[in-house]
Amino acid sequence: MKRREQSQTEQLRQALAEREAQLQEAQVRLAALEGSTSLQVGRALTAAAKRPARSLVRLPRDLYRLWRHSGSTNHAQRRRTEPVRSFDADRQEARLLTGLSGGTADQLVAATVVGPAVQTAIDPYLRSVTLRPHDAQIVMDAVDVDLLLVSASAAAPGSPWAHVGDPAAVDRTRALHWVMESAASRGIPTVLLDDAPAPPALRRLGFDRVHKGDAGVPLHLFNPVAAELALGPEAVYVRTGAGTAVPDVLLELGVGVIDVDSPDLADAFRAANVAVIPENTPGEAGLRRRAWACGTRVVAHPAVPVPGGEDLTVSVPRLRALGPTQREVRTMLRQVFLDDATPVRLAALLDGLDLTTAVPGVDLPLSGRGVAVLADPDGEEQADRLAEDLLTSRLRPTEVVVPDTAARLPGLRRLRSEGVTVRTVHFGAPDTPADLTRDENDTAPGGLTLRQWADLAERATTPWAFMWTGPTGRNRLVDLACAAECSGADAVGTPYESAAEADPTVTGTGELGFFDRATGTGQYVYVTGIDPELARTELLRRAWGPREWNRRGARLLALGPDHGTGTDSGGEDPTHADASTGALG
Repeated sequence: MKRREQSQTEQLRQALAEREAQLQEAQVRLAALEGSTSLQVGRALTAAAKRPARSLVRLPRDLYRLWRHSGSTNHAQRRRTEPVRSFDADRQEARLLTGLSGGTADQLVAATVVGPAVQTAIDPYLRSVTLRPHDAQIVMDAVDVDLLLVSASAAAPGSPWAHVGDPAAVDRTRALHWVMESAASRGIPTVLLDDAPAPPALRRLGFDRVHKGDAGVPLHLFNPVAAELALGPEAVYVRTGAGTAVPDVLLELGVGVIDVDSPDLADAFRAANVAVIPENTPGEAGLRRRAWACGTRVVAHPAVPVPGGEDLTVSVPRLRALGPTQREVRTMLRQVFLDDATPVRLAALLDGLDLTTAVPGVDLPLSGRGVAVLADPDGEEQADRLAEDLLTSRLRPTEVVVPDTAARLPGLRRLRSEGVTVRTVHFGAPDTPADLTRDENDTAPGGLTLRQWADLAERATTPWAFMWTGPTGRNRLVDLACAAECSGADAVGTPYESAAEADPTVTGTGELGFFDRATGTGQYVYVTGIDPELARTELLRRAWGPREWNRRGARLLALGPDHGTGTDSGGEDPTHADASTGALG
């Protein structure tokens, strides 16, 4: 078809869409006119004038009946009026101006009316379609969403939806009410995050679920990664409002001050050894968990002194001078990862909602935590150790991939009986002497070659793969997955030996002297080389050597074994989480 004919066809299509929209609008107006009281009164008067004998007798009764019915609306009999779509909504130019994004198979698509903090928290876990008062109708009609998520913080002054639900903001309230009606007609569940003070009318719009609280702790923002590089005071006071006074005792101690809504809150937590948080204030629990995620101890400042309690003049200097140990940092972060992280909160919000059949399930926010364990047990004893190690882990893997020669071992049968998916791979023999020589010189951790690890990874269906070579303890897998979620790294593992360990003549400083000194074993820091334990499945499928990963652009995070491997004697709760659902049990 020629360009001119295409242009004419497009013009005719737009003209047809315009006529259909105008026809729909005319039909709606005609229906409203025919049902109006004024038209019915006019018809009654006209009938009385045409036939005075009968109609004049019935006229008072008919007028009285019309007057009685004019003040009340019968919702059961009234035809529901659908919103009239402007023909401009079907124009390609209008759709381009909305900035729509398509959904993916591994993320839910959510229409959002949320505050900036909530939007930043949920971005890695949901495909967000932001609604604004001026384009809510166009966007809602153009995208097939799975969820409507609204937060009370969206009604804060200065936001596009400021004061929504307030009688003074009728236009924004009307737009949100239209969005709610559209979601209800399409079977889309609606959720309200009651995370901030808002007009009461916002909560009465008819949400399917109202959650009292925020969207959880976004670990991609609040984490201990590279905490030793953060600059700031070792003790910090979190001020909940711009006009809130700082306690005099903290000013005398030289404690730093940070506002609760400051963009530098995470860096302040990472730099500090202790954070002082006002007690019994809105959002206290969320602030406490954000500080824990950054590896910072928390001290509550009560509004009224507690008899017998430790004074701030004693507790703050003591905790400021003595930073948290690596075991404490690991434990605090682990608990936040399992209980209060944003994907866990989103999965809990979706649990029980009547989602459409096209939605794969409520586990999609947790899909990024899916781990496949790659292993090659050489006998029944090692297979039993593998089963015991995985079944007692606090983060249960989604699946296990083993060679087909180990598929019938008792340990693998036990994993199947416990509901763990077991997949098998057939290892082929080398075809040529060159292949045999390459395999002998290309040995990776666990006695397998890089090609064999890649074959196991090819069978996995999860985004992450854990290379199991021996018992690791109940917390190692969850710590590795937590470090990956916090950092966005491509692989996590123990760092290579430091220069001081490899060369006894090293004095601890490099070419730049003090500023180039060796720092020892890394914890939650990016490095150039690791012995990998958890890696992206796509990275393992390439069969590259681990020492090449950094040169090929992979981001490597060090998580030392000092407080992670082996049996952990810590007193954490014995529950564990399922990687596929995030549920505790």
